[in-house]
Amino acid sequence: MRRLFAALLLLLACSAVWAKEAAPLAEDPAVEKRLMVISEELRCLVCQNESLAGSRADLAQDLRREVRNLIKAGKSDAEIKEFMVSRYGDFVLYRPPLKPTTWLLWIGPFVLLLAAVGGLIAYLRRRGRQVTDTPLSAEESLRAEALLKESDK
Repeated sequence: MRRLFAALLLLLACSAVWAKEAAPLAEDPAVEKRLMVISEELRCLVCQNESLAGSRADLAQDLRREVRNLIKAGKSDAEIKEFMVSRYGDFVLYRPPLKPTTWLLWIGPFVLLLAAVGGLIAYLRRRGRQVTDTPLSAEESLRAEALLKESDK
């Protein structure tokens, strides 16, 4: 047991020797900060419910690189978003504008919810009409009482 403990201790000590210093994220921290703000408002097209900033997909890395290049080229945030929308459509935005082409994105979930509630109500009403109370016959009552007495033992 002591040898195992000593080996683990030696392994931990050696790992500190192999450790390297983390590479800097970017040459310009201001560009990175602006990139994070913009990419938080953009949707990863692969993951779809993850922001571009949080996604680790290859396409997300390419899109972040593209946004970084647009920032370095002096484009404004609005111009960058406009570029992304022109390339990938309004779906790339986490908050797409309300216009006829995006009505389904904005209203679709509520329509589906109302349809589900309506379907549930119709199902419950139909089921309620089908269920009727039927009294037990004398033979069934005796059998039920016998089963209850048997389970009490």
